[in-house]
Amino acid sequence: MNDCIIQRWNPAAASVDADLDGLGGLLHACVHEGGSVSFVLPFSREAAKAFWRHDVLPGVDAGTRCVLLARSNGEIVGTVQLDMATPPNQPHRAEVRKLLVHPEVRRRGIACALMRALEDHARAAGRTLLTLDTVTGGNAEPLYLSMGYVAVGSLPGYALNFDSSKLEATTIMYKQLSSKAS
Repeated sequence: MNDCIIQRWNPAAASVDADLDGLGGLLHACVHEGGSVSFVLPFSREAAKAFWRHDVLPGVDAGTRCVLLARSNGEIVGTVQLDMATPPNQPHRAEVRKLLVHPEVRRRGIACALMRALEDHARAAGRTLLTLDTVTGGNAEPLYLSMGYVAVGSLPGYALNFDSSKLEATTIMYKQLSSKAS
């Protein structure tokens, strides 16, 4: 991970189209590699880019969603989101969304670096409880467990897998954050 930089996405007018292209390409590659991240095949690069523009960017602009990027040689190779759009009785909580690492650069510590940075951002924003869901038995579940997330249960038949060939279970997880980085 020594050639990767983790940064908060701050979409400026001059770079937003290039960033949306990079994020769209990353999401497209992950779905086509079997990632169960809410999308199914067929899934175009245009649909992937539209997700970032229409579903994520408004939250970033409103300050309710933080998007962290991992860049290597200027290219976006990973991302994760912290969704802080919670009800008034949950100002202490946020949801982890869409941890993605490009298939060509996996197993290099990028996902862990993104999650550590996300937890630091959550602490700075006063969030002490993080929640997420992930495919039961999938590649991300052991990563989250190794980082101190606790599995509270699994929901069977939660979502279609990437090619719509079967329903997959999802595991619900959480992590209590201390006020200091761990």
